[in-house]
Amino acid sequence: MSNYIRVATGEVKMGGRRDILSSTAIGSCIVVSAIDFNLNIGVMAHVMLPGTAPSNSKKGLTKYAVNAIDKMLDIIHKNNSTLDDVHFCLVGGGNVLIKEDDTICENNIKSVTEIFKKKHLKVSAKALGGILRRSVRLHIENVEVYYTEGESKEMLLWSRSLEW
Repeated sequence: MSNYIRVATGEVKMGGRRDILSSTAIGSCIVVSAIDFNLNIGVMAHVMLPGTAPSNSKKGLTKYAVNAIDKMLDIIHKNNSTLDDVHFCLVGGGNVLIKEDDTICENNIKSVTEIFKKKHLKVSAKALGGILRRSVRLHIENVEVYYTEGESKEMLLWSRSLEW
């Protein structure tokens, strides 16, 4: 039986073999999913804002892209995983309010993708941009990442079988 772990905005959570990490109501935010199928661990971050948390911040640090991704990587390293064995998927960054002057979605996409380039992290799959809200589910035991857009049925974004 699987254990569902909900990852809310600004949170970073880890799960093991029997866990399913999920995040919903993804608009301009970006959810970063990471899975090491050799160790049967997954980590998910629901990034709300680009860049780094202000230096005087004491709470909500993982709302920011740099802080959330750094925390993910710390969790991955503490669990003896190597980045060569980790697959990352990115979902979100949509302009769901359909505002012409709304740049947060573009800034989030740019921030996260620049962090990935700087840290030499590979993205195995992504569903970014557009105007529809999304949800994402990381099924660790099955080594699969699913997502929805708007009212769509759940679709496979990435799985281990796609790598073979």
